[in-house]
Amino acid sequence: MANIPIGVKGEFQLLVTSEVAITFLGTEGARVLSTPHMIGFMEMTCRNAVLPLLEAGHDTVGTHVNVAHLAASPIGMSVTFTAEVIRVEGRRVEFRVEARDEKEKIGEGTHERAIINIAKFATRLAEKKG
Repeated sequence: MANIPIGVKGEFQLLVTSEVAITFLGTEGARVLSTPHMIGFMEMTCRNAVLPLLEAGHDTVGTHVNVAHLAASPIGMSVTFTAEVIRVEGRRVEFRVEARDEKEKIGEGTHERAIINIAKFATRLAEKKG
């Protein structure tokens, strides 16, 4: 299936913009990176870390997220997302994830992804839709 060694790492950098910031606090100065976006970028960093190691026609999908959002990152600040493979069990790959802005750690936790055969996955989805 895939040879994914423990310790494989990935990294992604993001500039916090209005497109990934919350809008509900009503004050422009209070807009910060949203929790859903933080988690999404953590997931993407995990996927991209192992994608080159997968066989053609395979990818990963998220199956579990256990993340804490520790601090706010305002618009204009740069955030670095890191992911490291900490466990591989069959098709399941577990990562340690972290997000840091220019001042501090803003998020941390674990994320699990499952390796899938894209064609088989699409077939199962078509059957589900019936």
